[in-house]
Amino acid sequence: MEIQVLDNNVEKAIRVLKRKLQQEGLFREMKQRKFYEKPSVKRKRKEKEAQRRLRKKMRMMNTD
Repeated sequence: MEIQVLDNNVEKAIRVLKRKLQQEGLFREMKQRKFYEKPSVKRKRKEKEAQRRLRKKMRMMNTD
């Protein structure tokens, strides 16, 4: 990942970086890795996330 600083505007570059990291889910993953997660809990979380992605995809298809 590369963020370019234009016109010495470091604050804007930092905001862009934070937004890209959030979109990639890095902050969420860091929180999850902070503590051990049992395999059964991990499996349930992954299933829940997959359902959420599917609902979002269906919403996007219906709005088009």
